[in-house]
Amino acid sequence: MPNADIRPATAADLPAVTEIYAHAVLYGTATFELIPPDLAEMTRRFTSLIDGGYPYLVASLEGRVVGYAYAGPYRPRPAYRFTVENSVYLRPAIHRRGIGLKLLQRLIAECEARGYRQMIAVIGDSANAGSIGVHSKTGFAMIGTHPNVGFKFGRWLDTVMMQRALGEGAATLPGAS
Repeated sequence: MPNADIRPATAADLPAVTEIYAHAVLYGTATFELIPPDLAEMTRRFTSLIDGGYPYLVASLEGRVVGYAYAGPYRPRPAYRFTVENSVYLRPAIHRRGIGLKLLQRLIAECEARGYRQMIAVIGDSANAGSIGVHSKTGFAMIGTHPNVGFKFGRWLDTVMMQRALGEGAATLPGAS
């Protein structure tokens, strides 16, 4: 398989991103959304993240977007301003080929460059071994599981919380903000 090109996402990538996410909503448990957002909503979300200074990346193979990753605010209150939450989604045919790992590694680097200190992963479905494994490979530690907090496809689903320090983490105080 050729190497995936990881680059900042643009508005032109959003139809592919919307398609990838729609599949995850309709057939997967990584997200607890039940109705896929349309292109207008995905564009609004993208713009909000970019305008907020957060990284949003795509992976492409031979010019075709096959996955994406972004970081966004973990929580809206100002004390959380140095903590981000990540998301990574891939086309189903691309799973288990290392592209999610590359996306997450680049996302971590981009967040460190922006001065964030902690990254949180909220992983839908405790049976999502692929996502848990990719996060473990990139230095995330298991924080805990929220059992039975989502209901999708006629069953209760857990969320798994994982976390990793970015840059100096909590070893030093951040600059004035």
